[in-house]
Amino acid sequence: MSNIDLIIEERAADIGNFMVGRLLPFRQKRSVGPFVFVDHMGPASMNEQQNLDVLPHPHIGLSTLNYLFDGAIMHRDSMGFEMEIQPGAVNWMTAGKGVVHSERTPARLRAASKTLHGMQIWVALPLELEETEPSFAHVEASEIPQWKHNGVEIKLIAGEAFGKKSPVPVHSKLFFIEVKSISPQKISLGKDLYGESALYILQGKVKLEGNTFGPGQLLVARNSKLCEFEMTANTTVYVFGGEPFPEPRYIDWNFVSSSKDRLKQAREDWIHKRFPEVQGETGFVPYPGQKL
Repeated sequence: MSNIDLIIEERAADIGNFMVGRLLPFRQKRSVGPFVFVDHMGPASMNEQQNLDVLPHPHIGLSTLNYLFDGAIMHRDSMGFEMEIQPGAVNWMTAGKGVVHSERTPARLRAASKTLHGMQIWVALPLELEETEPSFAHVEASEIPQWKHNGVEIKLIAGEAFGKKSPVPVHSKLFFIEVKSISPQKISLGKDLYGESALYILQGKVKLEGNTFGPGQLLVARNSKLCEFEMTANTTVYVFGGEPFPEPRYIDWNFVSSSKDRLKQAREDWIHKRFPEVQGETGFVPYPGQKL
């Protein structure tokens, strides 16, 4: 990705009983296009006694995108949806005015050894949709557009690019793309992208502007039109971004909004149990510092 504006290294963060590598937000770069939060989960190996158990917690003003490389997560939400996400598929939950969900190791895996590896992403909603009704969509791996071009494998996981469109029901102009190389390749994506863009290296190495970058690094471009780089053999990268919103977005815990007053209201609503419940779940994640 030519014309690098910023290089962000993964930073360790705790999401309960599971450690992740946080990429966004970053103090010098709060968002890339509409993408306001990106975590790299794992890879983690868990034994028969270890499981992912993220208790019910709320969101407003965003869509969540879960994309797994390995393992499985059971999603349950206050809309009544219960869906196991598996590698290559997409869970797309739009919180809008408010939703609650949990994320756990599926029952079929809880007493077995397992691995978990993937990405969790928040995409901010356009101003006019921040208070929309919550919704949920699941797109199977087989439905994601994928093709080979000049020695690389490409998946358009979400959004629009290359004259193609993913079936994931996004709410603004964006792209989330997987690019895999088997052999060394030179990649040029600039003419197909728009808005802001960033490149995350999952495995392998990327070379550009005389420098070599490796796993766990996020390269933020100054200009998406200058997206050219070299990939070594067996490299996997994710390119994401899109058109930024004219208004800034603020984040308070699990809440995203263009209004700080709305964040305060969401905080009070969660503390005073005014959000909908997830049927069949017990317990919840308290607001940080909340007295129980």
